Amino acid sequence: MDIKRRDFLRLAGGASLAVAAGGVLAACGGDKDKGSVATATTKAGGPPRKVKLGFIALTDCASIVMAHELGYFAERNLEVTLEKQASWPVTRDNLLNGQIDGAHALFGLPLAVASGVGGGVPSTALKIAMVLNTNGQAITLSKSLAGAGYADLANAKAVLEKKSPTLAMTFPGGTHDMWLRYWLRATGVDESKVKIIPIPPPQMVANMKVGTMDGYCVGEPWGAVAVNDGIGFTHIATQDIWKHHPEKALVVGEKFAAQTDVLKDVMGAILKAGKWLDNLANRAKAATVIGVPGYVNAAPAAIEGRLLGKYDIGAGIGTRTFTDDYMQFFNDGKVNFPRRGHAQWFLAQYQRLGLLKTAPNANHIVDSIIMSDLYAQVADAEKLTVPDDDMKPFVLKLDGATFDPKNPQEEVKRAA
Repeated sequence: MDIKRRDFLRLAGGASLAVAAGGVLAACGGDKDKGSVATATTKAGGPPRKVKLGFIALTDCASIVMAHELGYFAERNLEVTLEKQASWPVTRDNLLNGQIDGAHALFGLPLAVASGVGGGVPSTALKIAMVLNTNGQAITLSKSLAGAGYADLANAKAVLEKKSPTLAMTFPGGTHDMWLRYWLRATGVDESKVKIIPIPPPQMVANMKVGTMDGYCVGEPWGAVAVNDGIGFTHIATQDIWKHHPEKALVVGEKFAAQTDVLKDVMGAILKAGKWLDNLANRAKAATVIGVPGYVNAAPAAIEGRLLGKYDIGAGIGTRTFTDDYMQFFNDGKVNFPRRGHAQWFLAQYQRLGLLKTAPNANHIVDSIIMSDLYAQVADAEKLTVPDDDMKPFVLKLDGATFDPKNPQEEVKRAA
């Protein structure tokens, strides 16, 4: 299941797309009560500080987009430009070469880069400043595999073993890659007969329509779109693999990571937007704003349902409602603290699932990448409590496995 780098670049590459990201709310009539761009006021103190943030066309870019559209960046004297990226490899490269300062990015992306899983020369130059959201991804399978049902590991194994399926994720070592591989291992299927390829998130549905693959793991709305288009069904939501798992993060380049005063204001604005998003009454509006072509480019209805935790599974399987583990952006700050223990889990999975043959220098990588001290400063300024669960054991819902961040090699040794 190894991926050759030339194939990865061919499938997942492309050029970044800059977008004029301002003024969507104003174009829709604005919302003075909610603080739209048109009515936002900047705090005094010199000219606005310019920041470039990248994002991918996924629902969970919402906290960065809404921080911009609601004027929360402007309130802190920040002039933020949002630049749409074509793929995660493009995002990685643009962060490394300084074309963008930070990005809505996979929590696992900096860890994959640092360990060598994510392509190129291993580097700890990319940092995780904060987590943007938890939950809300999905493994989507072709309707021809509907016998797998919802989250049924035995049925999934039986269906997959009838063919040698091709499955897609978005970036080696990223979150979607981990959810896909972890689920496959839990099914007990012969992994040597499964081909895994990288595809950029917005291209997943089109590729499955033409038969490039039999299933994929990606963020919303591309799971819902496959159901709406009648080509696939949701086999499992990732919150049923690991409840409240970290998903996207604010990932910053080395130069911007050192500009702590500016970065802390960026983080504060995103926290405010995350709090706004976690008021479910605001999510219909958020779906309309982020659904435009310059952002996610999907119908608001395809975005809104799963933002509210209401899933049409597809393929006649029925519906499912998530009540406390739908996509979350804040949850009183519990979402946003970047946990070193979660980073240790990713590095352990790289070994356990065959992406690395030898153990990485996990403690060095984690300490170099996770900006937990800076987050604590921001949390203090925003009057938020920093969770006390970092480096404590946690349990994955799918298979009941307990991971102890202080003893990751026990997880590496686990076969099933």
